[in-house]
Amino acid sequence: LPHRSSTLPPYIQHTMVHHTALAASLLAILTPSVPVADGFTFSPSPSHPSLRRRTSSLHMKKGGGGRGGGGGGFGKKVTTMNIKTKKPKSDFVYAGSVRPYPQSPTRLVDPEKVLTLPDYAIDGVPKKKGGTNGVEVKSAEEIVKMRASGRAAREVLDIAGRLVAPGVTTDAIDAAVHAACIERGAYPSPLNYRKFPKSCCTSVNEVICHGIPDERPLEEGDIVNIDITVYLDGYHGDCSEMFVVGGKEALDEAGQKLIQTTYDSWLSSLELVRPGVDFNVIGKVIQDYITPRGYSTVRSFCGHGIGSVFHCAPNIYHYTVNQPLGLIKAGNVFTIEPMICEKLADPYMWDDDWTATTVDGGRSAQFEHTLLVTDDGVEAMTGKIETSPLQFWEAESEVRKGVWLGTSENARKRAGELNSSM
Repeated sequence: LPHRSSTLPPYIQHTMVHHTALAASLLAILTPSVPVADGFTFSPSPSHPSLRRRTSSLHMKKGGGGRGGGGGGFGKKVTTMNIKTKKPKSDFVYAGSVRPYPQSPTRLVDPEKVLTLPDYAIDGVPKKKGGTNGVEVKSAEEIVKMRASGRAAREVLDIAGRLVAPGVTTDAIDAAVHAACIERGAYPSPLNYRKFPKSCCTSVNEVICHGIPDERPLEEGDIVNIDITVYLDGYHGDCSEMFVVGGKEALDEAGQKLIQTTYDSWLSSLELVRPGVDFNVIGKVIQDYITPRGYSTVRSFCGHGIGSVFHCAPNIYHYTVNQPLGLIKAGNVFTIEPMICEKLADPYMWDDDWTATTVDGGRSAQFEHTLLVTDDGVEAMTGKIETSPLQFWEAESEVRKGVWLGTSENARKRAGELNSSM
């Protein structure tokens, strides 16, 4: 099937994409998806060309004198670095109302201002792999470092969220995210990861994930997911959250229900994470929660293990998988990050090779934590802190009202203290 065709109207193109993705989805009910190294997953059946990843090219302009910056654009002598994505073609058919806007030049990282650089910072190619013996059990030293990276990620996400307002561009949010990471000695993990051009992902309305920050001003009533990952002292911390431009009052009832359902389905899965539970429980509880309410869950992208490597085992599926996926163990660290759609959940890729929208223009919502499995439950390493806001979906949750920090005894205690102060 063609990615797009000038001879077919958009609604026929979208229907063709849906039928291809539907066949893949039916197979995925019985067979887990095949992972791709950067945390994306694709069904093991023929996929539509719009789902195929293509690598963007790296373009640099060197400053005068010397060796020109030490390669990849992260040395002091490089004055500009543009990781360019493909320009949209004039005949590209968009599924919804969001359009790409111009992007600012890629922001630089001075290596002397961060504790360490990830192995892909220079050339965009991740090299380190996860453990060879399945899902890693983190050591006490690793857990300490991951708590620090998780805390930093939360602080940066809160900074980004406070900027969400009508007229603010997602590029301005990216600039603040970039600066906040560097201030904490952390590298913004998305930057140059497989040539991603920015320091965070901003996914607006029908964008499912991996939206590239640009000069589009946010509009009242927009919903936006901001996805933050920081690399601090050799370890990644990853989290994302929804924000409403103009607040709850600016959002229609359907949008409020989408976010609330997404949050509560996510929370339902988090509540069940503990040692001895099969990983397949996570996706089942999410799908069982959203389906009766008329929503769909994205199958083409998944949660993932995380640590010194951005994406590693296990893959966390946000839909029912009718076979064992292995038992959760204390010391496992991974993300759960369901993407829930108000209509079809089939992804439709833009020409930039990153932005994934719904195929029919329906809105999508997502939440994410980096989670540590403890002996008595689970803890959010990217959980909210004293200065974090309480959002309406937390206050009105049908699963657990207030800020959620985990199910362990320690996490419940801290959440109680935090909620009482809000």
